[in-house]
Amino acid sequence: MADTTARNGSISPLESELYYLISRYLSTGPCRKAAEALVCELEENQLLPRRLDWEGNEHPRSYEDLVAANRHVAPDHLLQICKQIGPILDREVPSGVPGVHSLLGAGKHSLLRTTKDCCNSRWKASTFAALHRGRPPERPLNCSDNSIGKYLQLCRELTGAQRFSSINPVSNYQHMKMHRRILGHLSAVYCIAFDRTGSRIFTGSDDALVKIWSSFDGRLHSTLRGHYAEISDLAVNFENTLIAAGSCDKTIRVWCLRTCAPVAVLQGHSGSITSLQFSPFVKGSKRYMVSTGTDATVCFWQWDVHSFFLFLLISDRPHKFTEKPRPGVQTVCSSFSPGGMFLATGSTDDVIRIYFLGFGSPEKLAELDSHTDKVDSIQFCHSGERFVSGSRDGTARIWQLHQRNQWKSILLDMSATLPGSAPLTEAENFFKPKVTMVSWDRHDNTVITAVNNHLLKVWNSYTGQLLHILKGHEAEVFVLEPHPYDPRIMLSAGHDGNVFIWDLIRGTKTMHYFNMIEGQGHGAVFDCKFTSDGHRFAMTDSHGHLVIFGFGSSKPYEKLPDQVFFHTDYRPLIRGSNGFVLDEQTQQAPHLMPPPFLVDVDGNPHPPRFQRLVPGRENIADEHLVPQLGYVATSNFHIVNRESAYRSL
Repeated sequence: MADTTARNGSISPLESELYYLISRYLSTGPCRKAAEALVCELEENQLLPRRLDWEGNEHPRSYEDLVAANRHVAPDHLLQICKQIGPILDREVPSGVPGVHSLLGAGKHSLLRTTKDCCNSRWKASTFAALHRGRPPERPLNCSDNSIGKYLQLCRELTGAQRFSSINPVSNYQHMKMHRRILGHLSAVYCIAFDRTGSRIFTGSDDALVKIWSSFDGRLHSTLRGHYAEISDLAVNFENTLIAAGSCDKTIRVWCLRTCAPVAVLQGHSGSITSLQFSPFVKGSKRYMVSTGTDATVCFWQWDVHSFFLFLLISDRPHKFTEKPRPGVQTVCSSFSPGGMFLATGSTDDVIRIYFLGFGSPEKLAELDSHTDKVDSIQFCHSGERFVSGSRDGTARIWQLHQRNQWKSILLDMSATLPGSAPLTEAENFFKPKVTMVSWDRHDNTVITAVNNHLLKVWNSYTGQLLHILKGHEAEVFVLEPHPYDPRIMLSAGHDGNVFIWDLIRGTKTMHYFNMIEGQGHGAVFDCKFTSDGHRFAMTDSHGHLVIFGFGSSKPYEKLPDQVFFHTDYRPLIRGSNGFVLDEQTQQAPHLMPPPFLVDVDGNPHPPRFQRLVPGRENIADEHLVPQLGYVATSNFHIVNRESAYRSL
């Protein structure tokens, strides 16, 4: 067939030259046998470029004749041509990924692309964000076929090159906006957490309540009652089945997330709970939850993930360590390593203590006493055996495990300044710096410290070099929250009511929100968390508000009233000897009571359209949606401050 095609003259001169260049390229490489076989076939089928005589007649030529007549054509002549095609074409018709050249590219990265194929090839960030309703892409990418994210993923597969910053520039985070501010507590809210899916928000307040909200529309799902003092910390287990709350009433309460039924009331501390965490460590069906308290104790609570009976789920006898070398010492912070094998705690006696879970039961490994003042912030990195500790002595230390139980540290001095910056004034020199919070970026390349002079400092986590000083806050910062997958992004919030999203690479502000409350001035921001997909974050403040931010439309949140309470939130409770509670009026466990009514901060019921937002009341007729005023009057909802709330409980 090839012989017939050649003799009919249907093969073009360009094809003949390509055959010759391919054979020349193969002849000097590792495929010389293939080159010899190809040359034989080309000569046999007369596919090589032909010679023209003076009359214009064509004559076949051998491979050796062609090599002799074209000494200017090197063996790698074809390769050099291919290398030049990409840059030349890029100048005329830019590709989808500039600077990446491939002979195997497809679509807008193909070497056969035309101007028509590549129209609008350089999309603006806002255009791309619109495809996701204002949200940046998730990692790993999971985009529709017609999105540029899917296309760039294909380019990565074909060329091995892709930059996340080109898909999701830092400027995207400027589009995060406040969706809704909700008044849901009567006192300050120091604790907030998301469940593992990001669909539910948990708030723990000084009014002794834990509330569960929808992160998608802000609806109040449930109120968890039982504590009678301030909620100091919240934790969700990794299986996303339990929510635990620690309180200043010295107890820890655990609820089932599916039914909101109480699972355990843990009374192992003689002081207020200061931190509460579930361990990522897994050994069969055994799990651990850890709590620290002002009684200088560290309690390891063991529980069984496969327990059939809820009341047997968590053991009420913890493995306890009492670390009280002198009166008044408190354990104030804790952090698990990424795998949960190590636990680091900080205390007011200036000592960091390391515990190990890998030998079956917890044991203390080391005590690190390099700080000279209380250690009140501590955080393990996201990957590896490193953690950072912050102290009131004006320093932070990055610790790394070297050999057996040997931890070495890099000192971060909060009085350090950037090269070339102005010297400190006399007043600044007199001011003693203290670390108020520490954090890591998502890839652990930098450590961020908050200082009581209102500055944030960004450090290289491997060398301890000061990289940036972030200015913007006007009061102390106690919230540093890294983005869940973007290492460039860090969120900070403080008592000045400011919330900033920072670009850690450039050391600049990306987004700013000021928590101004109409008629009451600004509200101090006490806690803030990102969802696991990074598309939303929520914060709580000193006035009892929950504020939800995110990309895209705020329309799902518009159906909510500004004040969201259940009429049963502050009703008196009956407490049993085991710590479990019943509602005093109905003699029922709170989770078994009928769906409550939505009321405002004064106890007045909301209209029927709002009552339908309560789970279980979506389809009830209007006449059954609004309670009688007498029923509301018995709900003891007249509480106006923390002291009266506790008296009524």
